[in-house]
Amino acid sequence: MEVQKINIRGVYFANVTMDEAASFVEDRVKAGEVTAIYTPNPEIVQMCIEDNSFYEVVNSAELIVPDGIGVVKASKILKTPLKQKVAGVELGERVLDIAARNGKGVFLFGGKDATRTESGVSVADQCIPIFEKKFEGIKVVGTRDGYCKKDGEENDETIRHINESGAEILFVCLGAPLQENWIYKNRDRLPNVKVYLGLGGSLDVYSGNVKRAPKLFIKLGLEWFYRLLCEPKRIGRMMKLPKFYFGT
Repeated sequence: MEVQKINIRGVYFANVTMDEAASFVEDRVKAGEVTAIYTPNPEIVQMCIEDNSFYEVVNSAELIVPDGIGVVKASKILKTPLKQKVAGVELGERVLDIAARNGKGVFLFGGKDATRTESGVSVADQCIPIFEKKFEGIKVVGTRDGYCKKDGEENDETIRHINESGAEILFVCLGAPLQENWIYKNRDRLPNVKVYLGLGGSLDVYSGNVKRAPKLFIKLGLEWFYRLLCEPKRIGRMMKLPKFYFGT
């Protein structure tokens, strides 16, 4: 499946619907082709603008989808409209379904460790019974919390853990730009992995620790506003939005 790419402020987004994105991933899974998937929102695009070296990292992905209504609106302003927002948390669920139907092992990397949760179970491990109930036949072959070091011996241990699991699909949920940089630096060390997904706080959502915005907010393109209401401390990050829109 050929995917049209559209340049939005230097980031090459795939012009796809959610169904088309999922179909693209499944085709590549069946073909055994290595695929990194990044889901930039305006904040992440602005990171590229402020640190040009990050462009190379983000644009190295085989599939880049707009996880933010702001990117879609910007594409219309630039007269190069993208088809729709493709939310990373939803695309991740589509990939889990693909994994279950095709017998591919999944590794979950990210989230709080057991010492930082009320239940005493890491966020990644909390996801396992939920996935097993929702996706018949899913195989989560390993987990690693996001609080380990991302370089040196501890990172080497993470790499060994993923390789020994035999996982072919890897969820890297560390937040931007850490997750994109980690995939970029380490993908050549993971010969078994065919699909990499940089999905921020998605494990918190899948585990039920964080709730997505109500459907009305999502439909109106106000999911970002709902998150700001729930987490006022995000205001500093939200201040990147005017810079993204107005090029400052």
